[in-house]
Amino acid sequence: MTSVAERGVQLSTDTLGTLAVRGALSFDTAAGAFHAIETALVEGSVDRLDLAGVTHSDSAGLACVLAVVAAASRRGRRLEVTHMPTGMRVLAQVCEVDRLMA
Repeated sequence: MTSVAERGVQLSTDTLGTLAVRGALSFDTAAGAFHAIETALVEGSVDRLDLAGVTHSDSAGLACVLAVVAAASRRGRRLEVTHMPTGMRVLAQVCEVDRLMA
C-alpha cells in the first residue's frame, strides 16, 4: 500500500511492519508528513519507520520524526527508526536527542 502526504512526501507499507518515508522532510512538508505518518501508524501494525528514502531533512524533519516516536510511545508502542539520513542523525546528535530514537 502506498499513500501520498502533502507536498510530495510518500509513505509506503510494502514491507510488513515497516512504514517507508520518501521525499523531503522539511519545514514545507513536516506537518503534513507527521499527520500522514500518524494516520498510517494508528491504522496499521507498524513497528519500524524506514527513512532510507528521505532525500532532504532539516530541523523540522527531525522534529517530525521525534514527534512520531513520542506519539507511538504514548500509545505504548516502540517505533524503531531505521536508515536515518546522515544530516538528520548529525543534527539529532548535536541537539542531544539521538538517544530518544535509539
